[in-house]
Amino acid sequence: MTGYRQVLAVPGLAPLLGVSLLARTAITADVMALTMYVVLGLGMSYAAAGGVAAALTAGVALGGPLLGRLIDRRGLRTVLLATVAVQVMFWLSVPILPYGILLGAAFAAGLLMVPAQLVTRQAITAMTTTGQRRAAFALESVQGELSYMVGPAVVILGAATMSPGLVAWGVGAAIVAGGAGIALLNPPLRTEDEADAGTAGRPPRREWLGARLIAVLTMAFGATMLLSGVDLAIVATLREAGQVSWAAVVVAVFGVASVAGGLIYGAQSRPLPTWLLLGLLGLVTIPAGLAHDWRWLCVAVVGAGLLTAPTLATVADAVSRLAPASVRGEATGLQSSALSAGFALGSPIVGLAIDVSVPAGGFAAAGLAGLTAALAGCLLSRRPPARTRPPVGSRTAVPATTTQGR
Repeated sequence: MTGYRQVLAVPGLAPLLGVSLLARTAITADVMALTMYVVLGLGMSYAAAGGVAAALTAGVALGGPLLGRLIDRRGLRTVLLATVAVQVMFWLSVPILPYGILLGAAFAAGLLMVPAQLVTRQAITAMTTTGQRRAAFALESVQGELSYMVGPAVVILGAATMSPGLVAWGVGAAIVAGGAGIALLNPPLRTEDEADAGTAGRPPRREWLGARLIAVLTMAFGATMLLSGVDLAIVATLREAGQVSWAAVVVAVFGVASVAGGLIYGAQSRPLPTWLLLGLLGLVTIPAGLAHDWRWLCVAVVGAGLLTAPTLATVADAVSRLAPASVRGEATGLQSSALSAGFALGSPIVGLAIDVSVPAGGFAAAGLAGLTAALAGCLLSRRPPARTRPPVGSRTAVPATTTQGR
């Protein structure tokens, strides 16, 4: 655990991770808060609630690169304060908006969501050394797992005991507080030797968005597609067994295993390639469909859980290595978009597999999605790099041998 102590001793990093956890927990709960509001507050159908959730998710997916590019050009505080202002207006108005306007407002709020995850990843790259970075990104992945475990559960509990409009306000207040806290901390997004990267000019996109970075984005998409599919397959399996009330326990076991896997991986001295971790994740996911009881399903998902946070951590680490400093915000935004797109598409695709087969088919479809993305990432990452000038603001050129499979 020495690596974690060194990371948390970096000036400003521990407070950033704490404030970012607040913001990310609220952001992971925003879809559930809007769903509860539309169903319980407006008395509308789950399909209508799904429309609002889809609008918000689409906005988040599209907004990642946009916000990242604005951070590269305008600076962190300007973007954070603008997004905080948008979130204040949106969440305060949620209880008074008619459904049609709420759809459009949710899309705009997603497009200009507080970029807590994006900023945290950029700051980790700037504030840590190469030797500390794997442990730091492991902590960031664990942070993400904790936010997914806590956020939606708190919203569901709150909606059962108080007004859904009040719950929506609470989620919005947490998002605003987290964004304002990050703006107050104002963490560095570039190292001292990268400070002039923004004024030196941005390299053309074709120079930095090459095969290796596309490989990482593909694997990010495949990883979250697998994860969202696993959640649906768990519910479908337990519903068929008449044990759907135990789904929360199975998901909690999955989350705890992921936290443990992330901490173990971050403490290791040698990294593993992303395509290998994702491929193993896909392989151990498929046999989970053989479990037909909640107890055995808890055992079956442990293997996938142990590999989840390490896979996501290596994705973030790879983006930090491949993106030049002057476009790191946009590259990290593309990573966030790939993750969001995977989450959005995983459930309907796996749901289709379940509908045309059996619940076990959901685990198979999710695992195959991960394996396919791992294979594509492996093949793309082995392509020789294009011969271009060194990226503006990069500390060193990244040799081909250090990025294979990352």
